[in-house]
Amino acid sequence: MSHFLTVKDGAQIFYKDWGKGQPVLFAHGWPLSADAWDPQMLFMGQQGYRVVAHDRRSHGRSSQTWDGNNMDTYADDLAAVIEHLDLKDVILVGHSTGGGEISHYVGRHGTRRVAKMLLVGAVPPLMLKTANNPHGTPLSVFDGIRAGTAGDRSQFFKDLTTPFFGANRAGNKVTQGMRDSFWLQGMAGGVKGQYDCVHEFSEVDYTPDLKKIDVPTLVIHGDDDQIVPIDASARLSSKIIKGAQLKIYPGAPHGLTVTHAEQFNQDLLAFAKA
Repeated sequence: MSHFLTVKDGAQIFYKDWGKGQPVLFAHGWPLSADAWDPQMLFMGQQGYRVVAHDRRSHGRSSQTWDGNNMDTYADDLAAVIEHLDLKDVILVGHSTGGGEISHYVGRHGTRRVAKMLLVGAVPPLMLKTANNPHGTPLSVFDGIRAGTAGDRSQFFKDLTTPFFGANRAGNKVTQGMRDSFWLQGMAGGVKGQYDCVHEFSEVDYTPDLKKIDVPTLVIHGDDDQIVPIDASARLSSKIIKGAQLKIYPGAPHGLTVTHAEQFNQDLLAFAKA
């Protein structure tokens, strides 16, 4: 079933809730929607899990809000979905910005309802290059993303699919369908919210949130991720999160949940069963 939940500021959050069993909740990356998780939701649903995914506000089918496009509100919207559905023993899976979202959810709401967490291509602890984060990405890059979003957003999203999926790498198997799906999901969202969200995935430090994670956590990342470089993300977050396991996909891009869907699905299933 697909539904809308009205949260406290009146925004409507779209979500899918399919199947029965232990719940697995998926949080998507920027500028996408819950549809980015189709390969995983179909697979895990067929394996006997209840699968849930929402469109972050101003993304996909959720309300395009002028205000509230920040990680505090994203985390509270996620909490509203979890509490509305009364999810317990839930496995949280977050890709890219979604990894920041589920981490910040724990930072604000704790792990009372959470069994496990999986961060894939995730932005924590901090994407921005600083004196204390030398492997991060310069602010000028994120300013460019904002300019592209505010300008010819459609063409910018089409161009972004190249590094996102690693289509500029020899031997890649990126299809036009993968690119088209990214563009379609991106263009369904609201430009104001997507513009605001750039700050949230790039300049927010999730270190305090990661330190509060006290459930089994798996960190998966491609070592050829051109969007969220592994040295400033997974290699660090897997050390900050107590007891976290790091699994590296050699040569994999940022969009590995699509390009390496079969491998990722098996790893997700094994982690869920462990």
